[in-house]
Amino acid sequence: MDSSKAFLYLVFLLFSLHFFMALATEFAVGGDKGWAVPKVKDDQVYDQWAGKNRFKIGDTLSFEYKKDSVLVVTKEEYEKCKSSHPIFFSNNGKTIYKLEQSGLYYFISGVSGHCERGLKMIIKVLEPESPPQSANQTSSTSNGATAAAPTAMTFMVLFFGAFLY
Repeated sequence: MDSSKAFLYLVFLLFSLHFFMALATEFAVGGDKGWAVPKVKDDQVYDQWAGKNRFKIGDTLSFEYKKDSVLVVTKEEYEKCKSSHPIFFSNNGKTIYKLEQSGLYYFISGVSGHCERGLKMIIKVLEPESPPQSANQTSSTSNGATAAAPTAMTFMVLFFGAFLY
């Protein structure tokens, strides 16, 4: 193998690793503030943080807190700020929660009064992207134009495939 092909293989490997590492993201809930009771009663603080992010299956949420807890609950329990049988519970100060399916997730604090003061959050996990369509299977958009969405991996394979042969 000559040096130019070896270099291209190396570049391809690095791009592939970067692509696969980007598949899942760890989000630090609340950013620098972490999972803490808002200074002013505000039940939208964490929903606003969540609204600025896009969550997908496989992503993880990292909750950092002191003397508190993280509960995953039903919608009804979220609205009541109370759960006697949460779907998930942790109170170890650093909780990592993996988002394993699309849909809505409801998080609350398990410490009395904290949820009511705003320590709660709804996360929406997006549906997985559908696989790219073949050139013969384009779809129509609402304005009648056809759309095909090749992925970054498709471009990488085509780009490097042209150099390797």
